[in-house]
Amino acid sequence: MCDRCEPKGLLAGLFAKAGVAPASSALVTSMVESEPESRKQPAPRRPKLWELEEKHHCPVIGSCLTLDELKKIARKCGFNGNFGGECFDPYRLHVEAVSLSCSRNDAAEAMHKLLERKYAIVIARFERVKSDADVLALWKQHLKRGEVADAMWAALTHKAASRDTRNQVYGDVHMFSHQIGAGQAADLRRLEWLQREQTDLGAENARLAEELRQQSLQTDSAKRDLARANEQVAHLEPLLNRVRELESGQAMSAIGRRLLLAEAQASRVREAEARIETLEEKVAILRGDKARLVREMEKTAAERDALERFWLEEASSRAPSATTCSGECDTCITRRQGRCVICVIGGRTPLLPHYRQLAERLGVRLIHHDGGKEESLSRLPDLLSAADAVICPTDYVSHNAYYQLKRHCKRTGKPCVLFKGASISGFAVALARLSSGRVSLSGEPIEPLRPMAEK
Repeated sequence: MCDRCEPKGLLAGLFAKAGVAPASSALVTSMVESEPESRKQPAPRRPKLWELEEKHHCPVIGSCLTLDELKKIARKCGFNGNFGGECFDPYRLHVEAVSLSCSRNDAAEAMHKLLERKYAIVIARFERVKSDADVLALWKQHLKRGEVADAMWAALTHKAASRDTRNQVYGDVHMFSHQIGAGQAADLRRLEWLQREQTDLGAENARLAEELRQQSLQTDSAKRDLARANEQVAHLEPLLNRVRELESGQAMSAIGRRLLLAEAQASRVREAEARIETLEEKVAILRGDKARLVREMEKTAAERDALERFWLEEASSRAPSATTCSGECDTCITRRQGRCVICVIGGRTPLLPHYRQLAERLGVRLIHHDGGKEESLSRLPDLLSAADAVICPTDYVSHNAYYQLKRHCKRTGKPCVLFKGASISGFAVALARLSSGRVSLSGEPIEPLRPMAEK
């Protein structure tokens, strides 16, 4: 935030740092020392943008108006600054906009009209409350849901809001920016841990693959021995017939010796068969372990990719680039803020605050139903109708809720993501699938559901 509440000498230094030359020194003095009459005497109307305290202008301009909106106003009202060239400085444009908003002029009036039109719905909601305490309580509700920009403008310009309430709103917005930075650092640590875990799983998978290869070689060798033994056994039957036909004792002795040799060979064959069965059992176990490790590695990679994508989207939404993001793409985080409502059916109730926190970072409003464990299923149709999309962990939901939400989504064509595992990372992967359009319902018959897992 820029220090709009500091003395006029610091304000002049701010102009110099941004490379903006005010029209005259009298303009700087008048912006710092003069106060509108509406601030000196309480007015029964909502204050205008230029009637707010100077320290409130910086968060209002920086949070409530995008760079594209400021550029349009600058072109219309003739801001100074190379916002259309290669050396565009967003901070300089912000400082100019804040400075012009301190007094009534064409640019300030244009910004005020845009804010009134942009946040008309929230302003009307705040107008229903009449007391200063109710304004502060309503602001706290919006702040808890992550709805900061529109609620801040409505609260600061409410005609019943006191100076203490406006200062409280200003302080909450200031601390909210610090909390976002701390959350970003935690996500980076989690990403680094997932990358190390993926490396370890890859090494373990390589070791098991080599062990499986050695076991396969031993199995092939044993099979060749068994084939040779079977060929030898095939020659024993004619010998037995010859023994019954011969009456000579010398021949019988020779045949007896050959029979003993054949029995020894047959014994070795049986031992080889037993060894092959043991090796095949070991191979089956190793293949199962390999498949499990591959699934875990793929799940870990998906969780890593989802968390990395959310972190990048948060970073891009906090510091948009004028040359790389226009805010017009459907997957842009700024277009989903305040518009997308996701209904979560089932899941682990103790993890619900974490689900909600992850969704709020994306500007998504979350509504929840525990899937029939404690809440009545009669509320489920209304929640499903109010949601833009549905997410359901299938191993933490009742049978009735599962079939009811699938029938509703197939009938209405509403996007629905079904996944196993109700962890926070699993929920992040489900959000990523929903964002990329990879939903679970596409006209297939409803699959049977296993019993709900215990907490």
